[in-house]
Amino acid sequence: MIRLENVHKAFGDNHVLRGVNLEIPTGTSMVIIGGSGTGKSVALKCILGLIKPDSGKIYVDGQDAETGDRDAFLARFGMLFQGGALFDSLPVWQNVAFRLLRGSLKRPAHEAREIAIDKLRRVGLRANVADLYPSELSGGMQKRVGLARAIAADPEIIFFDEPTTGLDPIMSGVINDLIREIVTEMGATAMTITHDMSSVRAIADNVAMLHDGVIQWTGPVSQMDSSGDPYVEQFISGNAEGPIEAVR
Repeated sequence: MIRLENVHKAFGDNHVLRGVNLEIPTGTSMVIIGGSGTGKSVALKCILGLIKPDSGKIYVDGQDAETGDRDAFLARFGMLFQGGALFDSLPVWQNVAFRLLRGSLKRPAHEAREIAIDKLRRVGLRANVADLYPSELSGGMQKRVGLARAIAADPEIIFFDEPTTGLDPIMSGVINDLIREIVTEMGATAMTITHDMSSVRAIADNVAMLHDGVIQWTGPVSQMDSSGDPYVEQFISGNAEGPIEAVR
């Protein structure tokens, strides 16, 4: 579903992506791991077209991501943002139905509200949450609302950016389980960026290790612990000693 071929991206003298090659098969869940500042979010933004690569090619479902109808392209994606990114001035249901109330996916307001409430139920929230505002919700509930918004338009591809950041271990487990269930039910292709190894093990079919601007290793999550790759081994063990230099 997604293929990156020798993708490069620099910001001035900072060469973030140095030739990324990656394939995400249709209907699978890929988790990209790596330290802060290694380019995980830049790679994601390049796929979405929010950042233009300096060189290389990105294909989505076999089509060049830089060609074709932009609205139709973005309509295929759902996104769970790291900080939730909910609109404080909108009630929960309008946050969830944001894309359904405007643009090419626009639905009548009553229909959009019904879909929003259905998606809220899917992530374990009751209908009465629909008319609350984000400030009235806990962090875990806000993350669920963000997840409901990500799946509101039944996207083919869903991106999860650090889905458990700021959550306690129990709520992190709940969110991980929800993500896995929803991706499986929808048959969606998923790409997750995370530092949380419990999320990796719960969500991933495949794992890719991004370091120094390239994919150092990729393979099934079942092979991650026996990868033999020093970058992967250091990252999952949290060892200060190894090829990944700790920034001091």
